[in-house]
Amino acid sequence: MARGGINKAVVQQARQALIARGEHPSIDAVRIELGNTGSKTTIHRYLKELESQQAVAPQGLAALNEPLARLVEQLSAQLQEEAQLRIDAAEAALAEQREQFEAQLQLAQQALAAAHQQHQVQASALAVESERLADTQHSLQAEQLRNASLNQALGELQLRLSDKDEQVRSLEDKHRHARDALEHYRSASREQREQEQRRHEAQVQQLQVELRQLQQGMIVRQDEATRLHRDNERLQAEQRQGAVQCKVLDEQLEQRDAQVQGLRSILAQAQGASEEMRRQLQAQTQALESKRDECVGQARQLERLQERLAQLHALEQQRNHTARD
Repeated sequence: MARGGINKAVVQQARQALIARGEHPSIDAVRIELGNTGSKTTIHRYLKELESQQAVAPQGLAALNEPLARLVEQLSAQLQEEAQLRIDAAEAALAEQREQFEAQLQLAQQALAAAHQQHQVQASALAVESERLADTQHSLQAEQLRNASLNQALGELQLRLSDKDEQVRSLEDKHRHARDALEHYRSASREQREQEQRRHEAQVQQLQVELRQLQQGMIVRQDEATRLHRDNERLQAEQRQGAVQCKVLDEQLEQRDAQVQGLRSILAQAQGASEEMRRQLQAQTQALESKRDECVGQARQLERLQERLAQLHALEQQRNHTARD
């Protein structure tokens, strides 16, 4: 690609200067004459055009006088210069658009990397919460089993207490019968009655002591059952809180999925714009061949990026499926 200021008129002047000095106007000689500026491809193309013009000039301009030939030559040089200016402007616009596409691509890559990193952090947090929830559920099941065992033990104690109450009532009935009998037979055996009464009172005291012990044990069991019931309620509240946190994390993951879809749309638009620029480059002159190759390379890079995005999206969906399982 020719640099700014290198056109056909400048090449023609350098060629004429070399011919005037008796030197052969080769590509390297013309480039040295121009101060080592301009590409050899452009200089070669202009030299071929000038040589073809010289070959045609004797036939087409033989009848023209010198001022008219000079005017035609100036007009030709002016047209070539204007064409070169348009080409340079098109190349500058193409370079600017390519920079914009590269900037958009870089922003999209940064956003994708940030979203992927945040997704990994959220996935780790979700895994930790899932483990905590599983531990809480295991603890809840253990407490429920323990509570059931305590309730069973409490039922057995209540049955035993009922048996003891029945025994006490039976003994009290016996006591009443014995007291009636003693009243009827007081005169017959006072000493026997006193012994029976002492034995009966000892049994009653022993039964009352056992009854108090059983009542105290029942109170302890009831307190422990109350504490287990409170722990059960606390574990259920923690389980509900963990479920709410899991729901929030799922919603955040869905939002990140929507952001990834938006980034894919931006990349698809960038790829479409790149294809449009490549079609425009095909309509340019041969001087833009190198730029068209760069655009093709850019399109391939965008396709690779799209494939990478598709792979990342597939991996992300797989992780989401694994997290939900």
